[in-house]
Amino acid sequence: MPTVTSADGTQIAYSRTGSGPALVLVDGALCYRTSTPNDDLAKALSDRFTVYTFDRRGRGESGDTGPYEVEREIEDIAALAKEAGGEISVYGISSGAALVLEAVHRGVPVKKLAVYEPPFVVDSTRKRVPAGYQAKLEAAIAAGKPGGAIKTFMVEGVGLPALMVLMMRLMPAWPRMKRVAHTLAYDAQVMDDNQAGRPLPDGRWSGITAPALILDGGKSPAWMRNGVAAAAAQLPHAAYRTLPGQTHLVKTAALAPVLAEFFATT
Repeated sequence: MPTVTSADGTQIAYSRTGSGPALVLVDGALCYRTSTPNDDLAKALSDRFTVYTFDRRGRGESGDTGPYEVEREIEDIAALAKEAGGEISVYGISSGAALVLEAVHRGVPVKKLAVYEPPFVVDSTRKRVPAGYQAKLEAAIAAGKPGGAIKTFMVEGVGLPALMVLMMRLMPAWPRMKRVAHTLAYDAQVMDDNQAGRPLPDGRWSGITAPALILDGGKSPAWMRNGVAAAAAQLPHAAYRTLPGQTHLVKTAALAPVLAEFFATT
């Protein structure tokens, strides 16, 4: 298992496949290698790129040196970029999309970046994420209740009905999610105050100068698409594109050709 050493000494596990320019894929909440749609995406892109997938800190085979700060995850991506030869292209989905935006804004050097549906809540088209959301996640983990943290995330963070979450406990994926439930509080910190039902502040990612592709799905809810459009409007060199028929659970067959075209274009 290859690893890179982040700035604070944490070992970050990664996989590499394919050949060509370096492309790093960043997971969203509860995902890690062997339990992520990014594994299929890496395979689909490996004929044109050297694709790196990795376990975000606290997940899979990566370490989890505390205390957590968003800057530590940015350093993880920077360490992986150095391993990949320096300047990379990068793609992130969901909270991983928000992390990518923050990493590039804070100076991780990239040729291009693409993000799919960072879950920003910027208006009243859905209930805002409660102010005490992160603290509630941390309290559930501290009490030894990872299932409770997942329920809080699914109901208050994602907006799913509680009954649906109750049924999810019977699914094979539930034990895998429980193993990384403590990182939900990390994702809450990554999202910052951008799920509070208010417009994104002007200049929020003013440090991003690289070409960017901001994506959403045509069947995603209005609140999600409104947040994605608002993020695209904040970036001076961003193209905004909707994938017809797609939701937050975007299909690799719809996404991979779009990413391949964007990252391959000089």
